[in-house]
Amino acid sequence: MAVGIFDSGLGGLTVLDAVHKRLPDVPLVYFGDNAHAPYGVRDADDIYALTIAATERMFAAGCDLVVLACNTAASAALRRMQENWVPQGKRVLGVMVPLIEALTERQWGDNSPPREVAVKHVALFATPATVASRAFQRELAFRAIGVDVEAQACGGVVDAIEEGDMILAEALVRSHVDALKRKMPRPEAAILGCTHYPLMAETFQEALGPDVSVYSQADLVAASLADYLTRRPEFIGDGQESMFLTTGDPVRVSSHATQFLRRKITFTAA
Repeated sequence: MAVGIFDSGLGGLTVLDAVHKRLPDVPLVYFGDNAHAPYGVRDADDIYALTIAATERMFAAGCDLVVLACNTAASAALRRMQENWVPQGKRVLGVMVPLIEALTERQWGDNSPPREVAVKHVALFATPATVASRAFQRELAFRAIGVDVEAQACGGVVDAIEEGDMILAEALVRSHVDALKRKMPRPEAAILGCTHYPLMAETFQEALGPDVSVYSQADLVAASLADYLTRRPEFIGDGQESMFLTTGDPVRVSSHATQFLRRKITFTAA
């Protein structure tokens, strides 16, 4: 019955928490590649190889479906994996689809021509690798016209969160928002394009101001996954228990994860 959730580090725990609340009876296998985090500064081939290794481990744990709850991995590796690697009977999904659906108010399978949407000025906060991939802009352009996207590479934020230094993370978020607003003074919507960033959602909102709609991925992904599994129950794997796997130090990662989710989380070595 297990479903896999992958992240380069701890940010995907925001997605796991939302999925657990939405699907409490489904065992979840979480893989954090903490030893190689952050992914946002790596090249595409490196990200691809690391993501495949993690996905294979979750397949071995009884998952037939794996969610890449890492925007960097989804941007740099997902399409290549789906085209060249994913074994028959398995599925690998990303976190960008539900976000694009919410922003454009149209389903992913809607292949009608791009059309105007309500939001015209969008701020995208993401890792340097996600920004460089332009994956968000590419997918948005297939579905919407007339949307101005200004991207801000948020260097250092993931590292600070992984180290548990939330004071530094908050200062970096405010600095990156200031930099974005110098390029786009009045964004209507902001995309938190990294699953670590919901941990700083209040800071983003405060820095952007109350008039900016902030889109965070965790709840959108959970709702989309629940809908997908209702339609495709055959992709719920045969794993019977939840587990938390890490390539990093299990004791240290468990301590930080427990702080983030405010409940006891115990990681084991992947």
